[in-house]
Amino acid sequence: MKSKLGKTAAVKEGNHEKDTLFSENRRNLLKEITGMAAIGVLGSVPNSVLASEENSRAALPARQTGVRDYDLIIANGLVILEQGEMVTDVAIKNGKIAAIGSALRGAERVIDAAGLVVSPGMVDAHVHINEPGGGIRDDWEGYVTGTRACAKGGVTTIIEMPLNQLPATVDKKTLEIKYAAGEGKLVIDVASHGGLVPYNLENNGIQEQSDCGVVGYKCFMATCGDPSIKGDFLNVDDYSLYEGMRQIAKTGKVLMIHAENAAITDRLGQIAHKKGCVTLKSYVASRPVFAEVEAIRRAVLFAKTTGCPINFCHVSSPEAVEEVIKAREEGVNITCETCNQYLYFITDELDEIGPLAKCSPPIRDKKAQDGLWRHVLAGNINFITSDHSPCPAKLKNKNNAFDAWGGIAGVQNDVDIFFDESVQKRGMPLKHFARLIATNPADRFALHTKGRIAIGKDADFTFIKPNSPYTLRAEELEYRNKISAYVGRKIGARIVRTILRGETVYSQEDGLTGFFPGRYIKV
Repeated sequence: MKSKLGKTAAVKEGNHEKDTLFSENRRNLLKEITGMAAIGVLGSVPNSVLASEENSRAALPARQTGVRDYDLIIANGLVILEQGEMVTDVAIKNGKIAAIGSALRGAERVIDAAGLVVSPGMVDAHVHINEPGGGIRDDWEGYVTGTRACAKGGVTTIIEMPLNQLPATVDKKTLEIKYAAGEGKLVIDVASHGGLVPYNLENNGIQEQSDCGVVGYKCFMATCGDPSIKGDFLNVDDYSLYEGMRQIAKTGKVLMIHAENAAITDRLGQIAHKKGCVTLKSYVASRPVFAEVEAIRRAVLFAKTTGCPINFCHVSSPEAVEEVIKAREEGVNITCETCNQYLYFITDELDEIGPLAKCSPPIRDKKAQDGLWRHVLAGNINFITSDHSPCPAKLKNKNNAFDAWGGIAGVQNDVDIFFDESVQKRGMPLKHFARLIATNPADRFALHTKGRIAIGKDADFTFIKPNSPYTLRAEELEYRNKISAYVGRKIGARIVRTILRGETVYSQEDGLTGFFPGRYIKV
């Protein structure tokens, strides 16, 4: 049985109320996508059809006595393949996808995924894990809590950032310290970005990190780090950016860029502080769109000069995306990402939420959000990330928004929120959804075994239960610090199972695994 997607629904303009169940036309769209209304995908799916290893045995293909061709078969799910979605079976052997087709037989175990969307596990290319903490950030996010949150949220691979741990990752020694810190603590697979800072350009730090397996690099054009803390990450000046790009180009790897004009945003922040501004709305005003656009233009010029592949992190405005499109058309090796928070929150609600919703670039107004969605749906934005940037609650509990830590904890809700907002509310085709959360980031960072449900790839999956709204509670978060701007929000879909290389690391029925099967990925 196949389910073919019909014509993509036109993007709806206007404000989509986040806590409103689907309108009738959206219900019909998802029925068309799944082709499974008769078994209750769009209604309340009974527990008897939730994915579990012992469920609905009578409905599954018969197992042939003595034949064990596969370790696991995922049966009856709506599987997102590159060419589109279809109801089919997927067989796994030795952690890899071994077969895709109807009525597969001969497995040690069978999971019935009837009524569920079976997606590639998410590859989140922008996550901050803060271990080791260097005695200063020891109470920030660690590998155990961070990767458990990923598993619970349907994220099977992350690329974690070189900053906010101490020491920052800037050379062979510090990269090895980070690898050692996570050994035996990974629930899902982890790749690493190396760091580009002014102080690692003359000691072979860039090449050392490439030789030790980083998949890309990260730099800040905006001010970052604490110069008073030994080993903390620091932003680049123009020369460091140019020279760093020149060195990174020789590795062939991608430079991730936080693009905001430091001189402008720092000065505007100082002026606001002197005026006594304390609100998040004032903070947003101190980091205007043109500061993001100017930094992108400057970095694009350096990329043209050096030949360095680049990706712009967490673009927050349609104007920023338009600069990327222009550069792409001019032949620059360039991509960009955006994050759930820019597609979900708007400036006018930030002060009601409080500093939990502070990040940089900041969350912008409804017009900017609508423009971002147009680019997401048109395929102009390459992938979705969380920019999971957690911290202890005391760093968020500030009366002055300018004094609060800038970062949003969100990796646990990467998949369910984006599925709800993109597929369920805006009619995004499922194959486009899978490209944005898995295929495109895996391809961009040469994670060749990840990102697709295809024979020979790692058997990484997330099972999504559509039209299954729930309200996120703090106690459900796996983070070390159980705070998030999404707490209290109604989310219209659920992650009910996550599988890493053929092994369940999370299920709604049994919870999280007690094991640590994750691995470091080095390229």
